[in-house]
Amino acid sequence: MYKYLVFVLIVVGFGFVSISENTDPPKSKLELGKLLFFDPILSLDSTISCASCHKPEYAFADTFAISPGIQGRLGRRNAPSVMNMAFRDLMFLDGRSSNLRDQVHFPIGDTLEMGFNIERVIHRLKRHPDYSSYFEKLYGSVPSSENISDAIAIFEESLETSDTEFDRWMNDQKNNMTASAIRGREIFMSKKAKCFDCHFGPDFTGDEFKNIGLYDEMIYVDKGRYEITKDSADLGRFKVPGLRNVAITRPYMHDGSFETLKEVIEYYDNPSQFVKNPINIDTLLLEPLHLTSEEKQ
Repeated sequence: MYKYLVFVLIVVGFGFVSISENTDPPKSKLELGKLLFFDPILSLDSTISCASCHKPEYAFADTFAISPGIQGRLGRRNAPSVMNMAFRDLMFLDGRSSNLRDQVHFPIGDTLEMGFNIERVIHRLKRHPDYSSYFEKLYGSVPSSENISDAIAIFEESLETSDTEFDRWMNDQKNNMTASAIRGREIFMSKKAKCFDCHFGPDFTGDEFKNIGLYDEMIYVDKGRYEITKDSADLGRFKVPGLRNVAITRPYMHDGSFETLKEVIEYYDNPSQFVKNPINIDTLLLEPLHLTSEEKQ
């Protein structure tokens, strides 16, 4: 087990309401958003819901490297967790959306994901006897682009990890942090491992964009943030993900190319072993880290 560097595995305790089958009418906007999140009614052929790619048992991430959409169509990137996004500045791995309410529209309209559009979703929900009454009761109006996205965003904002062993340890409260986990944090924060240079803050992300070497214009061709900004400095850059619940959000990286945290650590120790000629790689990763076997553990 890679028990030191992966000290963040301890933060897998979810701090949100449990997910269960509930046929009762929603009593709040959050419950309505939850209902919509798990309902495939938002997709063209009613086969794909938000939860199809963001599974609660995996911290609202996916186990597929690339999630299948309607009719088995494969998207372009790994589906990241939607947990701990309430206070994030930009959404998606390329930062194309500025908030959760705006973010809702992208997967609905993506031909590789839900293959629909918000206007047709509105029409479908208006004709649905239950949803029509739910929106009227909770929003005082028929379904609209604004209240559909608002309800889903309110639910997503509730998916915050809190009160974990790590949080209690940081707050000098009674906890069960192991010596291995504490040692792992020390390595994580060290100048040698450099993890904290990118993964900092309460959720272990500074919401920055980094090129970690998985772009070479040959095998790794996803241009990442560049597709949004058209700035050559953003070639191959992707948003640094948070690390809470990382123990159960495999596979890793924007393309889901690494199945285990062990593989991730091996990659960061010496990226050039995996990608020979990366383009625009971050200067932090130009030289091997030379982590020892014990440090990697």
